[in-house]
Amino acid sequence: MTVTREPRLDEPPPGRTAGRPDERGAVDFDGVYHAHFRPLTLQLAAYCGDLSQAQDLVQEAFCRAFARWSRVSRYDDPVAWVRRVAWNLATSRWRRLRTAQSWLHRQREEHVPGPGPDRVALTAALAQLPTTQRRAVVLHYLADLTVGQIAEQEGVPEGTVKSWLHRGRAALAAQLTTTNEVNHHE
Repeated sequence: MTVTREPRLDEPPPGRTAGRPDERGAVDFDGVYHAHFRPLTLQLAAYCGDLSQAQDLVQEAFCRAFARWSRVSRYDDPVAWVRRVAWNLATSRWRRLRTAQSWLHRQREEHVPGPGPDRVALTAALAQLPTTQRRAVVLHYLADLTVGQIAEQEGVPEGTVKSWLHRGRAALAAQLTTTNEVNHHE
């Protein structure tokens, strides 16, 4: 009876040499990965204090090594290159976090009071206007555009914009007067 078992994470796949150079002086990537992923992860976990972050960093270092494996595999110690990249990634991540936290600490929380009753009434009254009138009123009074600029933007004659403004102002006056009267009676 032959018993086979799954290869462990820290062992190379069957039939592979773990980190031994071939006749060209190149080292097998799979063997290096399987032999060194776990030890490198444990080193970085001790440095970072977070196992999943360490796994991500080592994985990223191996991905970068794989992209350059034809060159990295010929180094005297390709694992040292992967280790250095993983440590550099961890240091860069730590620096980014430190910078972000420093920026957050410098930010002041500003408490802005909510809108007043006049602002609420105006917003509600504007919402009741037809779209063209509302747009004309907002562009003229809030964006400080002239009648000519609004006409050009909307692609209509100036007389049409004047009409929208007149009707919009009249409707707003009626709605705000009604709202004001209701508020005074309460």
